[in-house]
Amino acid sequence: MTSITVIGAGIFGLAAGYEIARRGHPVQVIEARGIGAGSSGGTVGALAPHAPDSWNRKKQVQLDSLLAARGFWDGVAQTGGCDPGYARQGRVQAVARGDLDRLRQRIEGAARNWQGQARMWLTQTRPGGDLVPDSPDGWWLQDDLSARLSPRLACQALAAAIRAQGGEIICGKAAHPDDVPAPTIWATGAEGLAMLGNDLGRKQGQGVKGQSASLGFAAPDAPQVYAEGLHVVPHADGTVGVGSTSENEYTHDHVDAQLDDVIARARATCPALADAPVLERWAGIRPRARSRAPLLGPWPGRAGQFVLNGGFKIGFGMAPVLAGMIADLAIDGQDRIPPEFRS
Repeated sequence: MTSITVIGAGIFGLAAGYEIARRGHPVQVIEARGIGAGSSGGTVGALAPHAPDSWNRKKQVQLDSLLAARGFWDGVAQTGGCDPGYARQGRVQAVARGDLDRLRQRIEGAARNWQGQARMWLTQTRPGGDLVPDSPDGWWLQDDLSARLSPRLACQALAAAIRAQGGEIICGKAAHPDDVPAPTIWATGAEGLAMLGNDLGRKQGQGVKGQSASLGFAAPDAPQVYAEGLHVVPHADGTVGVGSTSENEYTHDHVDAQLDDVIARARATCPALADAPVLERWAGIRPRARSRAPLLGPWPGRAGQFVLNGGFKIGFGMAPVLAGMIADLAIDGQDRIPPEFRS
């Protein structure tokens, strides 16, 4: 069996390592810092679909991955014995009367494109759950496709599953493309996008700063909430993740006052959180590829080396399917990667 090296122990690198180990191949994951130390170590964990109208290949791949998520994460938990915190509890959004026609078109798109395996609907009956936002016009939009997981628990669960199958994870070791034997998968986030761009002589993407928080409030079975870019996600451990910012320009990667605005919006959107204590504040740099779609495939000019990057806001949701695609390519030379995702 071919031994494969994965560089990076964020969600993409760990998912790829797990998929390779699951197929019976020796795998070694090398990480410069620690498991989930980069943008995969946030607090939100929203697995939320793109709008189902104006359908394209990226949305189809994301749908395939969201539908595969329960089986994927159940397998991870059973293999490694660690719970990633996955639950498909749906999502709710308060909507204004003036948006109803647009949202009905979106619902028609869901009926057409979600293959009958999930649905989206409008309701005037207040949804259940402690976090449900008030709706001035008495309308809410819901779906039963959105899911959640705990980003850090998910990374730890993947690491445990890799080790349980004989894989190795080495932390505290930096790697360079010239020094690692092929086949190698590079899943190194924003730093990896910059390294790839320098190697190819053209920009491949950039880091985008995100900030989020964890609040102490127990609503483990409630649907997550969405409000104009704000995600409010209840977790099984009695916390609620809220976020995040999306900052293309930044001078540091630390938490700042912009996160205070996010927390204030979450409290205003979900009044139940008004007195919930802030347990943690987090900031990190997320990798956004130039095309805004994930970036994967052969590293041009480097035989046996592959790229898996650009998760940005949808990395956890896309990981199950993308891990399978990159494993197919690295192990068997089978290329199922959409043109829009290519490095």
